[in-house]
Amino acid sequence: MKPDLRSAWSNNVLVGDGAMGTFLYQKGFPVGISYEELNLISPGVIEDVHRSYIEAGAVLLESNTFSANYDKLSKYGLESKVEEINRAGMRIARSAAGENGYVVGAVGSIRAGKRANLSSSELKKYFAEQLSALLLEAPDGILLETFYDVEELHLAVKAVRKLSDLPLICQLAVDETARTLDGLTLPEAFRVLEQDGADVIGFNCRTGPNGIKRALGTLSGSLTLPASVFPNAGVADYVDGQYRYGASPEYFGQMAPVFADMGARIIGGCCGTTPQHIAEISAALKDYIVKPLPEPQTEAIQRITVQEHLAEDGGEEGAEPTLVDLVKQRHTVIVELDPPRDLDITKFMRGAEALRKAGADALTLADNSLAVTRMSNMALGHLVQAKTGLRPLVHIACRDRNLIGTQSHLMGFDALGIDHVLAVTGDPARFGDLPGSSSIYDLTSFEIIRMIRQLNDGIAFSGKPLKQKAKFVIGAAFNPNVKHLDKAVERLEKKINSGADYIMTQPVYDPELIARIAAATKHLSVPIFIGIMPLASGRNAEYLHNEVPGIQLSDEVRGRMSGLEGEAGRAEGVKIAKELLDAATAHFNGIYLMTPFMFYEMSVQLLEHIWTKQGRKLSPLFR
Repeated sequence: MKPDLRSAWSNNVLVGDGAMGTFLYQKGFPVGISYEELNLISPGVIEDVHRSYIEAGAVLLESNTFSANYDKLSKYGLESKVEEINRAGMRIARSAAGENGYVVGAVGSIRAGKRANLSSSELKKYFAEQLSALLLEAPDGILLETFYDVEELHLAVKAVRKLSDLPLICQLAVDETARTLDGLTLPEAFRVLEQDGADVIGFNCRTGPNGIKRALGTLSGSLTLPASVFPNAGVADYVDGQYRYGASPEYFGQMAPVFADMGARIIGGCCGTTPQHIAEISAALKDYIVKPLPEPQTEAIQRITVQEHLAEDGGEEGAEPTLVDLVKQRHTVIVELDPPRDLDITKFMRGAEALRKAGADALTLADNSLAVTRMSNMALGHLVQAKTGLRPLVHIACRDRNLIGTQSHLMGFDALGIDHVLAVTGDPARFGDLPGSSSIYDLTSFEIIRMIRQLNDGIAFSGKPLKQKAKFVIGAAFNPNVKHLDKAVERLEKKINSGADYIMTQPVYDPELIARIAAATKHLSVPIFIGIMPLASGRNAEYLHNEVPGIQLSDEVRGRMSGLEGEAGRAEGVKIAKELLDAATAHFNGIYLMTPFMFYEMSVQLLEHIWTKQGRKLSPLFR
């Protein structure tokens, strides 16, 4: 009979398996599917991968269940199959391992990436559900891997220990700085996890052998538990439409004894590794004699939390008031001016200056609205700020950037001092001027609001602490032109709960609707900027009413605009907009003017109307 797992790693260095996901990718299974679902629909494929690692010399297999939790499976509509997928994954691995191999139930981080804002109660629930399913198949141990912060791993360890006393391996994902993503030093992190009940603590993913060697090196003299290491095969490269990893099997063989000398008792591979890598590790450790670890320390260990490592934001004296500050004191007007569709910004900048002189409080710039390609609102926002002094308010659409690009984009705004943003979903790419382009949608509008709020807390999308906090004032979009206004308000409440500081509505063309919006939203805690867009012609009115999502004109407005073109159409459009503004300013301090077709003169007339009605005299700066 084989010894139990704790005895096995006490006396030997165990060879673990290699990658599952990237190995399946190399076999032709595309990125974007649920590899865990293959436990049900292609179990033979998964068993063949496991068996190839056993034949290469692995004695410890991970079940193909890394992302088999409710949250991750729900992306594929598989959330009802958590138990079925996990149990199948365990049975397949057990069949491949045979009598002499060990199988650990693999559980991955849930919170990493775009779901970084899942609550602790949700995480506990999802971990418990997955673990309960794995335990039904009697694993030799549990492996918690690729955790980016200690707080989430702490919750997962507690979930394991509530259900079982099986051997428990915990693995963090650290970068070349050899710190956890919540800012703890590795000795601090290991002390926390040892106190929680981990048997083995180590590293996997995110970096290759050299980075993990550096991470282990920071633990020199303080490592009291066995370590495990599962490095990536270097950094992935994208060549000819394929992801490739450069670290060779021979290199892994050379590094295996080095890891063992540093205290590793389980050594395998993560992304990019293959049976060849595992074979080299196995051969290199064939005659290795383990050395005893230091005696565990028994003194009490103080709990370390992420919050202790993040400085509180003290605020800045004399900071310019935000739009939220202003709208609480007086009528405040945001004016939208679309970035140009070509490389000539002359008219745009002329319009921005005219709107500044007319007293606009901010210039808002869309992010390729209607999926039509326009100049970067980051570049134009910076130019507006630098050349006119007018505050830019930029839209950020979920459509065009993945998580990496979205955070990078926001970090750029922060560096430029552009701190007012509007989070929007974005119109699908197939309806724009480049219908062959992709719509990314890594994030929903709710999630991007939460993520921007997270940057304000000094935390990156991944969970990594940043050296300072962002100061974004976050806007959310609201479409009141719907049949059931109460349902739309409920959705709006969720955006506010996600972290929105203010609301900007789609254009409204009915004074009665403006009054109903005011009544339906009076309980909300954040200001609303009611949208008003002057119509440019009868054809423009019909197009907006019939073809643009989220815009609905009243029959009266359509009738008044019918047949009007050119100057006559714009004059009537301004007249209608002034009437709407009178209704809006009676209920709302916040006004959001949308300039049609770069006719910024129309918005200037509306600004003058607002300030005249309010009795506000502009200083010479605005003349």
